[in-house]
Amino acid sequence: MSSRYADDLRLAHVLADAVDQLTMSRFKAQDLEVTTKPDLTEVTDADRAAEQLVRAQLSRSRSRDQVIGEEFGSTGASPRQWVIDPIDGTSNFVRGVPVWGTLIGLIEDGRAVAGLVSAPALNRRWWGGEGSGAWTGSRINNATKLQVSSVPTVEEASLSYSSLHGWAERERLPQMLNLMQRFWRTRAYGDFWSYMLVAEGAVDVACEPELNLHDMVALAPIVTEAGGRFSSLDGEDGPFGGNAVATNSLLHEEILSALAARED
Repeated sequence: MSSRYADDLRLAHVLADAVDQLTMSRFKAQDLEVTTKPDLTEVTDADRAAEQLVRAQLSRSRSRDQVIGEEFGSTGASPRQWVIDPIDGTSNFVRGVPVWGTLIGLIEDGRAVAGLVSAPALNRRWWGGEGSGAWTGSRINNATKLQVSSVPTVEEASLSYSSLHGWAERERLPQMLNLMQRFWRTRAYGDFWSYMLVAEGAVDVACEPELNLHDMVALAPIVTEAGGRFSSLDGEDGPFGGNAVATNSLLHEEILSALAARED
């Protein structure tokens, strides 16, 4: 893996190794502490402990870099920003569903340049860095290169989504339902997994109407380095638009058009 972000991705693997041990030890734990945040989302003691572990390691290994995390906000100021979601899919984690993962992303000069997703309950890990491709495997030296699909039409394509509630709140539910009915296949794999399946070529489109920065920074480089496109619903490339559309690139403009806000 030769790119200017190779060392950062190696560090991300080290971070993920430590976090995976912690999160797996708390998955299905009888004494898991679950509380509700002001935005009514769930958070567990595992979320907080995982983020603290990553922050402690980054303060030693990348002391000049800024860290932005879901649970403890932003610390430091730097054009290099590590963006952490300690457990993406906390509701799954709480309920015993194995689809959850730790997202570790890196922004440099306003671009998402590297990302790693580790889903230990699925025994899967994905990563990618600008200029070095996207990969999946158990570790860096045992990896398979990722490539998006070449499916050219929506009617032959597979869509993964997370929930319909958000589309209703954005007043785009009719557009989403109309689009879904055109797909060959629709499944709600949900959360980070939808986007990793796009990167793998197993799914052709994934989209969500409302996401935070920490939900997306790690995902975008993996999708794009696999040959896909990752943008907001407005077509702004990258993870900065508050929502996401990820495709095999071939279908992207058609999906953006189908989901566009309607003119009154």
